[in-house]
Amino acid sequence: QVQLVESGGGLVQAGGSLRLSCAASGRTFSNYAMGWFRQAPGKEREFVAAISSSGISTYYADSVKGRFTISRDNAKNTVYLQMNSLKPEDTAVYCCAAHFGAAQAMGAMTGALDAWGQGTLVTVSS
Repeated sequence: QVQLVESGGGLVQAGGSLRLSCAASGRTFSNYAMGWFRQAPGKEREFVAAISSSGISTYYADSVKGRFTISRDNAKNTVYLQMNSLKPEDTAVYCCAAHFGAAQAMGAMTGALDAWGQGTLVTVSS
């Protein structure tokens, strides 16, 4: 099992940027596709972005496409989410997740992913 710890959340004004990090330990990080999900108060958890185990392929929710970038550094066992042009509706707890399979499938299988982090809160003020 892989263990995940997120960091980098905080309070930012609309239009600003944040970079989230997710550090992994345990199993071989480079074997896992990684993803970011978010859950706003009173809403269901939703897919944000995913990246293949090699880092070659990335996938995004339409709501963040062009503003967010997912990346990974397998040497550092870390996945990142660069968030630019933030909007108040981006306010949520952001969690990273690991999947021993295809990254493009992560958005449709939130209940069956292999590991989750505890989450980091992002608050965007208007």
